[in-house]
Amino acid sequence: MAKVFCSKFARALLFNGDHHGFVRFSRCIHPHHHSEAFEIPREPFHPEIGREPKLTSAEQAVELIKTGDRVYIHGGAATPLTLVDAMVKHGKKASLKNVEVVHIHTEGPGDYMKPEYEGIFRSNSMFIGGNARQAVAEGRGDFIPIFLSEIPMLFRRQVLPLDVALVHVSMPDKHGFCSMGVSVDATRSATQNAKYIIGQLNPHMPRTLGDGLIHVSHFHYVVEVNTPLFNKKPLKITPEQHIIGKTIADNLVDNGATLQLGIGEIPDATLSCLLGHKDLGIHSEMFSDGILPLIANGAVTNSKKRIHTGKAVGSFAVGSQKLYDFMNDNPTLLMMDVAHVNNTTVISQNPRVTAINSCIEVDLTGQVVSDSIGTKMFSGVGGQVDFIRGASLGYDGLGKPILALQSTTKRGESKITPFIKTGGGVVTTRAHVHYIVTEYGIAYLFGKSLRQRAHALINIAHPDVRETLEKAAFERLNCMPSP
Repeated sequence: MAKVFCSKFARALLFNGDHHGFVRFSRCIHPHHHSEAFEIPREPFHPEIGREPKLTSAEQAVELIKTGDRVYIHGGAATPLTLVDAMVKHGKKASLKNVEVVHIHTEGPGDYMKPEYEGIFRSNSMFIGGNARQAVAEGRGDFIPIFLSEIPMLFRRQVLPLDVALVHVSMPDKHGFCSMGVSVDATRSATQNAKYIIGQLNPHMPRTLGDGLIHVSHFHYVVEVNTPLFNKKPLKITPEQHIIGKTIADNLVDNGATLQLGIGEIPDATLSCLLGHKDLGIHSEMFSDGILPLIANGAVTNSKKRIHTGKAVGSFAVGSQKLYDFMNDNPTLLMMDVAHVNNTTVISQNPRVTAINSCIEVDLTGQVVSDSIGTKMFSGVGGQVDFIRGASLGYDGLGKPILALQSTTKRGESKITPFIKTGGGVVTTRAHVHYIVTEYGIAYLFGKSLRQRAHALINIAHPDVRETLEKAAFERLNCMPSP
């Protein structure tokens, strides 16, 4: 598509826009052809002169969505539930067909993924939340395996051109700027590249600093709501998970380390065991309430970080109202584009990067399954590999890529297995793996042969299965596992 710049303002946007790229389907008139829909850049930080959004109802706003459109939904705790509900009702009322809904994990019921909306909407998850698993398993929903760091690229490079973005933001400040609040992640890229943006304005959305500011003039419609954000209930940590967290905290987390923590009980358990540490930093795609005690008691200062020194860095957060209150207008916290937060080069410039993530299954050679249970898709690739690699490539050589799992499932099956289950998704390859931790100890696999890896992993498996694993290792490798 030819680029036609209709004003000095549009040309200024070109030179001042985001270095990640630009695509904007704005309506402007070509001076000779008198046609429209030429491509100019959109930069959410820059007001669009002379434009004001229309304040309307959710029902009217979603009428922008037409048959065959691709719609992006803001995710996590920022899921715009009022707009999503209106979209679902509009889809049935207007007899829409083949509307593709793209998203990372979302909260709420996800009605557009239910069987009665098949043919109207089709979900396309880039990280599968609990509300999407059934649709994906039954073939009514799709899943894109992709690193979290590269999701914004799908929109910036027009691999997935967006027609409409449904975005949940704070109320505009005195300058007209709204904030994406608790979830910037890929949403900044979506707002840069969607043809139309519908904003759900909510006084409960915290105003966070960083990349998530968007001027109200970029919205085509705005809908005002006054509803609390999704609150995540505290996770119940088992004794085994506590042991794993304490093992990591006591043996692998140094003072002055820069932490990344994935989703789940084990990362939360680790945080709870770090209160005695000093000068920790936070550079993580997500975080939850577990960081609050560490900040309150001075264990987290961010003072040793080389990138965004003195500030905690995240891309999305899911937690309690206490967490959202902490985030509101807090200059010590930056919520940023996930293409930046999860960029391996950026991660590796911080000191002692310690990446702590969970996984589902590990085979005796160190292959790590994280997104599925056999053939059943469970979550997604996420940011695990982004940070595993960033930690291993740390400039100081002191990074620690850690993967942790309880030794057995709730049914008593070993999560350390001779072979991964049929259909299991290898998210982190055996070449990426450094540390594997269970409640029985730490296996350090970097630089180890297959025979040595099997030995180390058997030693942290549940004692009841070690003999079986040893026999299986011999059959697989034709030699005894040994250190």
